[in-house]
Amino acid sequence: MAINIFKNKFSTPRPAVPDAIWQNPLYFIAFGFGSGALPFAPGTWGTLMAIPFYLVLQSLPLGIYTIVTVAVIIGSIWLCDKITREIKVHDHPGMCLDEIVGFLVTMIDAPYGFKWIVIGFLLFRLFDIWKPQPIRYIDEKVGGGLGIILDDVVAGIFACAVLHLLAWFF
Repeated sequence: MAINIFKNKFSTPRPAVPDAIWQNPLYFIAFGFGSGALPFAPGTWGTLMAIPFYLVLQSLPLGIYTIVTVAVIIGSIWLCDKITREIKVHDHPGMCLDEIVGFLVTMIDAPYGFKWIVIGFLLFRLFDIWKPQPIRYIDEKVGGGLGIILDDVVAGIFACAVLHLLAWFF
């Protein structure tokens, strides 16, 4: 059974990346600042693209970091909904603004250091790919921009909780 799930997920042709990604700044942002145009693992590349944004924001006080992250979440819901309607593809694999948002959530109040960025990255990718409940339910049942962003926000919350537990022990 697991082999069939793996085969179906990766044997389905990927929708074409719209040309507008290089012409329209909103598409460029929604497609992870261009990282979603890469031909493989766009979610991983999108998460990597989040690291420079995190590095800029990490020194902010926790309250300001959280306000900025919530504002990015709200703006991302709107943007992903708009782009999804325009390209007529729900949650295009190359549209990886949601991974950027999810990583920012993962890193809320994270300890400083390269080690913690790597751990946060790995934890977020784990929860984003694995999709334990309720992440899977949100991914399958919530539509539009809200669904695209919310499953990654929840994956980020899970990853953030595990990151903080690890930090507490180490």
